[in-house]
Amino acid sequence: MPHRSRLAGFIIDCNTGDLDAATDFWSQALGCSIADRDAGDDSAQYQMLGDTPGDLHIEVQKVDHASRVHLDIESDDIDAEAARLERLGAKKVAFVKRWWVMEAPTGQRFCVVRMQHPEQGAPPTEWP
Repeated sequence: MPHRSRLAGFIIDCNTGDLDAATDFWSQALGCSIADRDAGDDSAQYQMLGDTPGDLHIEVQKVDHASRVHLDIESDDIDAEAARLERLGAKKVAFVKRWWVMEAPTGQRFCVVRMQHPEQGAPPTEWP
């Protein structure tokens, strides 16, 4: 069964005790507003940036691991997309709540997440 996917955006992982200060820095550094200071839930604290270039999804996230930037790929079928990416050489690292954490053959981590707004942004690619 075919599925669709596309780049969802970039997540700025910050190993910090002060998410507000980290978000303030990145919003000013990138020339973006802070769209939602209260985004996230009890186990994943993040804040979304607004007025991003090309309406790209960018969020600042508080994490326990080393600070880094990762990208999210969104799909209407995350298991099919993870399998497609495995065929390309990626490997599954962990399933977290409702998304796959994966690793590219070159070592970069990224996530495969559920598509939220398929009608917005660039059209997703349909895969057989």
